[in-house]
Amino acid sequence: MTNSYPDKIKSLPAQKGKVDTSSKYMLEAKDCKVLFAAYEPGTTIAPHKHDDADIHGVVIKGQIILTVNGITTKHGPGEWYHIPTGAEHATVFEQETEEIEYWFKK
Repeated sequence: MTNSYPDKIKSLPAQKGKVDTSSKYMLEAKDCKVLFAAYEPGTTIAPHKHDDADIHGVVIKGQIILTVNGITTKHGPGEWYHIPTGAEHATVFEQETEEIEYWFKK
């Protein structure tokens, strides 16, 4: 998979996750982590929760299909989404997608 993130972003520490069809880089700051992620078409992330983060994300390329607490929404380039702390959520990527997520510590 190729992604359009600049080399400086790609030089950040890789973030390992539950999905092998993605590339993720993490930037950490006080009380916030910033995740730069790219996903291949057909990638899914099973329902799960984050009890330690309030997540705000923006799609850079492609589309994210996000289900939060049973409500499904679609977000394209330039669109923001929110995953509240402790909310069960799952994602589907039907097309190559890049996004940036801000994980604010709780």
